[in-house]
Parts: sequence; structure tokens; C-alpha cells
Amino acid sequence: MSKKTVCIVLVFLLTNLCSLKRVEAAPTSDKEAQFVERVKESILKIGTGPNARVEVKLRDNRKFKGYVSEAGDESFAIVDAKSLTSTTIPYPQVKHVKGHNLSTGAKIAIGVGIAVGVLVILIVAFKDHIIAY
Repeated sequence: MSKKTVCIVLVFLLTNLCSLKRVEAAPTSDKEAQFVERVKESILKIGTGPNARVEVKLRDNRKFKGYVSEAGDESFAIVDAKSLTSTTIPYPQVKHVKGHNLSTGAKIAIGVGIAVGVLVILIVAFKDHIIAY
């Protein structure tokens, strides 16, 4: 081989070595990490206490029903309403979460709907007694 060919090969190899990108291994994939964050947000949105009722299905197909007694950064605890036993569940083990409580906006909408309904009934019932100006 000539010196010129060896130099070209060396320059090519050095260029490839310099352009390599560093790849870090992640413990979970991006989709799994996003799903865990969504589960955490939904548990925190539901809240804690006897009014924070949930149904949780885990990746190993176990199911839990009850209320969220506490929610942390890595896990949350569910208390079974019948047996009053507490189970701590890490967020990555959750496959599906279903909350059974209404949001504040839904409660306000229901209250406004009831108030409007009562007002309409009163107007219809007492339309003869209302004096028009």
C-alpha cells in the first residue's frame, strides 16, 4: 500500500471516530416514563381520602378497589373499603387507573343545573302570581 492510501484510510477512520454520538442507557423507555407520569398525575388529581375512590389494575392483572390514602413520588397507597387493608403500589406497576369521583367543575355544573331547574319550575308554577311591569 502506498503512503497516500494509508493516510486517506486513517483520515476516514479518525473522522468516523470523532462523529460518534454518545448514547445513554435508559432504565425505561420514553413511552413507559410518560405513562408513569400520566398515572402519577391522575392519582394526584384524584386526591387522597375516603372521597378519592379508584379502581387500579396492575401489570400482573391484579385489581384493587378502594380509596387513595396517600400519594408520594414513587408510590401510592390504596385502602380497601371493605376490609380496610392498605396496599402500597409503585407507579410503574400500574396498567390502568379509573377514578370514581367527580371533578370540582362537574360538581359546580351539576349545582348550577339543579338551581336553573328549580327556578324554571318555580316560574312555571307561579306564572299567574308574577306581576309584569
